Amino acid sequence: MTLRQPQGPKFAGGAEISVSDDRPPALSAAAMRLTFTKLPGKYDRLDIVTIAGARPPVQCPKQGIIPHDMVHYAVEAEVAARGFLGAVADGAEAGFGDGDFDGEAGGVERLVETVQAEAWSGSVYHDDAFLDLYRVTCEARGDAPLAIDGALLAAIRARLAELTACWAAVPVGGSLTLELAT
Repeated sequence: MTLRQPQGPKFAGGAEISVSDDRPPALSAAAMRLTFTKLPGKYDRLDIVTIAGARPPVQCPKQGIIPHDMVHYAVEAEVAARGFLGAVADGAEAGFGDGDFDGEAGGVERLVETVQAEAWSGSVYHDDAFLDLYRVTCEARGDAPLAIDGALLAAIRARLAELTACWAAVPVGGSLTLELAT
């Protein structure tokens, strides 16, 4: 996967930074397109296109790291489980607290929360400490944890680091477009 940035560096990861009004390539049948736009003020925006068409835009509160739904992308691109983005691809509403989510999606959401907490901390937890925190978070919410091992955790962290670098390179008014297989 490559990141294309006109007149700029190339990154790995299946993302494209865009500051133009060019139309993105056609969406493949088994994917969804997520376009994060960096805006001035308190919110950024997420535009979602699924095979069924465009969804209403989502306001993403700025949080000092990448947007929460981009953390979902980092996790859901690596795990073999249906989470929030998979549910949206299947027709669920994209608003906070909306949608029809099964028990597996709860485990994905808890993993996203744990990954996000680690990112906010500015340090990388030891794998065992991360997995313990993830399990405790699942137990507190009544969700079954996913089977996570060190290799999967490393892949999620690598994708998150890549997205963090890509998002930092997006200027205000620019967009980062990601495609997720569903």
